[in-house]
Order: sequence, then C-alpha cells, then structure tokens
Amino acid sequence: MSVKYILQNINSKTIQANFCPQKIAKQKLACLFCILLILSASCKKETNENVIKFTPLEINTPSGFDEMTIPDDNKLSLERVNLGKMLFFDPILSRDSSISCGTCHLQNIAFTDNLPVSRGIENRLGFRNTTGLTNVGFQPYFFKEGGVPTLERQVIAPIEDPVEMDFTLFDAIERLRNHPIYPQLILEAYGREVDAFSVTRAIAAFERTLVSFNSYYDMHNANNEANAMTQEQINGMNLFFGPKANCSQCHAGGNFTNYNFENNGLLQEYLDQGRFRITFDTSDIGKFKTPSLRNVEVTAPYMHNGSLNTLEEVVEHYNTGGTNHSNQNELVKPLNLSATEKNELVAFLKALTDREFLENESFMP
Repeated sequence: MSVKYILQNINSKTIQANFCPQKIAKQKLACLFCILLILSASCKKETNENVIKFTPLEINTPSGFDEMTIPDDNKLSLERVNLGKMLFFDPILSRDSSISCGTCHLQNIAFTDNLPVSRGIENRLGFRNTTGLTNVGFQPYFFKEGGVPTLERQVIAPIEDPVEMDFTLFDAIERLRNHPIYPQLILEAYGREVDAFSVTRAIAAFERTLVSFNSYYDMHNANNEANAMTQEQINGMNLFFGPKANCSQCHAGGNFTNYNFENNGLLQEYLDQGRFRITFDTSDIGKFKTPSLRNVEVTAPYMHNGSLNTLEEVVEHYNTGGTNHSNQNELVKPLNLSATEKNELVAFLKALTDREFLENESFMP
C-alpha cells in the first residue's frame, strides 16, 4: 500500500469532528510521520538483513606504523573494496566520462602519473604534482595543505574540481543510479541505494587497501635478509638516519613522514602558497605536508610543483640548503655531502621501492 493511498484515505469523520485547521494539519503530519517511520523501518530491515553482504577484510599493520584508523561506518569488506576498485577505475565519475581516479593514479608508478602537475578532462592543466597513494590509509589528513580530514571526503574533491573531473557529486550519483550494475553492488555492499555515502565510502575502502611495506629496506630491516640491500644502500641508510643528513627528522616512522607541514626552501616566491590556503597565517606560506618516501624511486618528478626531475636533484636541493625563505624549516641547511655520500643517499631512497606493491594484481582493474 502506498503512502499516497493511505493519506488519501485518512478517516474524514475524524477530520470533520476536529475542524480546527491547525489541529487538522498536526494530525496529518503526525499520521505521515508514523507512516514514514513504518516504511523506513521495514525498508531498513529488508536491506540490512536480507540484502547486505559482508566478507571482512583486515589490514595487517607492521611494526613502525600506527594502527590504521577505519571509520565505524566503513569497516572493510571484500564487497566494499571490490566496489570501490570498480569506481576508482571507472571514468563514469567524470563529466565527459573520459578519465577516472586511475587515470592520474597509475599503480606501476605508485599511483602517481609522472607529470609535473596533474591533468584533467579535456587535458586541462592542474596546479600541483599528483600525490601518490602508497599507504594513503595511514594519513591523518589529505591534500598537500591538509585541507580534508578523511579519505571519504577526499573522494569528492576531484569529482567536483573543474580542472579534474568537472562534474557534480549529485550528477554522478544520478548517473550511477541508472547504471545496470552499480545499484545492486552498492545495495549488497552498504545496504542502501546509490548515494554520496556509499560511493565515497566504497572508493575510500579500496584506497585503504593500498598498503606497501615490503621494500628492500623492509626486507633488510624487518626481515633481516642479509642481501636485501647493497652496501651502498646501507651507507645511504646510515646517512639518512644519522646526524649529518638527518633526513629522518621529517621523514620519520614506518611511512617515512611525520605528516607535518614544512617549508623546505624550494622557492622564494610561492604561487601555490600551501598550508596558507587553509590557515591564512603568513607563517604557513610555502608549507606543504611532508610526503612519504615509500616508492619514491618511481614517482618523479618531485616537489609540490613537480619542478625537480630526479632523486639526484632532490638530494642536491637539500645539500645546498634551499633558498632561505623566511618560513624555511631550520633543519634545511647546507649538508656538505660529498659526491659519494649523495650517491649513497639516492641509492637508499631506491631501496624504499616495493616491487610487490607495484605489481599487486589485487590493485588492478
């Protein structure tokens, strides 16, 4: 029985006996409210108990990593992750259906794109270097200025960015509702119809599975494999963690980042002002979130604007001490590294490459 039919057949005698217009309105509203509650409850029961499928997935966190924070309303399941992977690689979320999340996040280069700055639909030019997604689920906030607090909310930004997908979430949802497959998959994964909640959470669920901790460094450090790293790489590791290069002050922990916002003296004038875009505090001009160095070998070019093309250029930048910008971190100062030491640092950075991650078939469309 439809809501419309029930409302049309409300007892007219009751209404006539209580002729006060205000009272009639209240009775109608109360009746409608009760009906909607009943229908809502029955739909919820059918959805949650008879339709939803949930095959649990767990992220095994190695030593050196904090436990991954997973929202209570988006616990990982095989169904949610597989759905999110489909959406991640589907251009349906862009206005002209020409690009997907996977267009700018390519697995074999640690989910980056090797361009100085990203490009969107119609080859529109972005203004920042594409961030890799290695271990993205461990991050406490997102984008280089840290303006988004959750992976779920991060999903919305590229869809609605006029330079990237140039769509609206509303229109994307409508398109997905008319798709032959997605409505059923979303119903099974989240127990609800296609909506912003289910779409953003599914993509975030997939992204949380993009974990990498099987680099040559991990084999050497955690698994005690004697031949995992060369002597040159070991020398570079000692420099990296030692007082002379002191890289680990910012690139700390299992993910090689302290997640702080730092000005590394890359420029004197910043067209992209970084953290200042959020705080409007002039002391934050030129500060960007410290990136993870995992798989850094394959994610060139480097820096927020893609202005350094090689790891050798990156090491040389820090060796010279930057441009002495007023907001520059005091740790960025001339290192006086020899040519051999610079080569050793580069060699160690290459030891952070996880070939298994770059070739993992479970991350492929």
